[in-house]
Amino acid sequence: MSDTQAQTVAYVRDTMVDAQTPPITEVGVIKWLRENLFSSPLNAILTIASLYLVYWVIAHVGPWMINGIWVADSLTECREIRNATLGADVPAACFAVITERWPQLMFGFYPSDAYWRPVVALLVFFVGIAPVLFDKLPRSLLIGTLLTPFVMYLLLWGGSIWGPFAVGLGFVAGYFTFRFLNPINSLMGTIGAIIVPILFWFFLTGPIASTLTATAPIGLPFIESKDFGGFTLSVVIGIAAIILSLPLGILLALGRQSDLPIIKYSAVVFIEVIRGVPLIVWLFTASLLLNYFLPPGTNFDLMLRVIIMVTLFSAAYIAEVIRGGLAALPKGQYEAADALGLDYWKSMQLIILPQALKISIPGIVNTFIGLFKDTTLVVFIGLLDPVGLTNAIRASTDWNGIYWELFLFIGIMFFIFCYSMGRYSLYLEKKLQREHR
Repeated sequence: MSDTQAQTVAYVRDTMVDAQTPPITEVGVIKWLRENLFSSPLNAILTIASLYLVYWVIAHVGPWMINGIWVADSLTECREIRNATLGADVPAACFAVITERWPQLMFGFYPSDAYWRPVVALLVFFVGIAPVLFDKLPRSLLIGTLLTPFVMYLLLWGGSIWGPFAVGLGFVAGYFTFRFLNPINSLMGTIGAIIVPILFWFFLTGPIASTLTATAPIGLPFIESKDFGGFTLSVVIGIAAIILSLPLGILLALGRQSDLPIIKYSAVVFIEVIRGVPLIVWLFTASLLLNYFLPPGTNFDLMLRVIIMVTLFSAAYIAEVIRGGLAALPKGQYEAADALGLDYWKSMQLIILPQALKISIPGIVNTFIGLFKDTTLVVFIGLLDPVGLTNAIRASTDWNGIYWELFLFIGIMFFIFCYSMGRYSLYLEKKLQREHR
């Protein structure tokens, strides 16, 4: 090396620098706090204000809940217990209204000796829906899934076992009709699978059920829909509408994209009319106006009318969510289905709909969550859901003047249901993303 080059190099290290621990501000909790809560002066101010708000809420609500009284027969007795044990000025919630009216909040006016039936029906639902939600379970369990609606109906309403059996025969007739006509023409098979069960239910279900009941009267005591209430009512309406609205929404979304004008515009009119009117108006329609269009003397159960109307309302929203998923698919997916020689229904079943539904999962679950919360609107047409029961409970002299405890309990219960649906949605999205990769 020349003297000129040597003069331009101030220092050359000939050994490696020893490893050192990173600064404390670049690791662990402190790094997370700095990056997420105090990344800028504005975020620092918002963080401090939020912490103060949380502290203020806990400082005021926490003692009220911790000092809660769980055993009492009235609000007056709650206050007497509080005054004797804590002091007259100490805040204390009267949770005794929940423990004392627990059966009413959960089951409404359902007969007390039949409380086991809604509980077993809910367990049957969870067991039946499990193979649909989790694909690791054996596919043979789907047979139980198909039987779940009929078992639940028998448990909840009771009556002869042959009524649900005859209704199930209609689905069997539709299935065999589809299997017979589908090889000839897929559209003909789909239409037949819809029309045959409807005709079967109108003309054959009643005589078959009556004959079998007279031959072998097996069943459970019948319970009228007016006895349903509380969370039993909300869960029944919510589950029925969710299960029925998804396939109907898919059909409406496909109908809106159909090339046949009568199908396309019928779907468009249905969706726009249903979405353009608030749900409460449709519930009043189901409660008051629908009977005017039925033959005199027709007894159309109010709860069934509500389920039908809520299902149609939810299906209109789901149809738009799925239509968005269909529009988000690249045109190449449709061209690939045509290149494989698949007809319309097979391309939808094997290629288009699986991808569209995957894209639409957040919107579908969001619609279901809103639907479940909207079941509280039935209070305006005389059905006593949990919110409606709070008015009945507070109307009694024992609990007149109590508010927050009941609404807090109802809010927590709805949060559990809705949060569970949201978490499953996230699980399904992550699972499908991993499988795609």
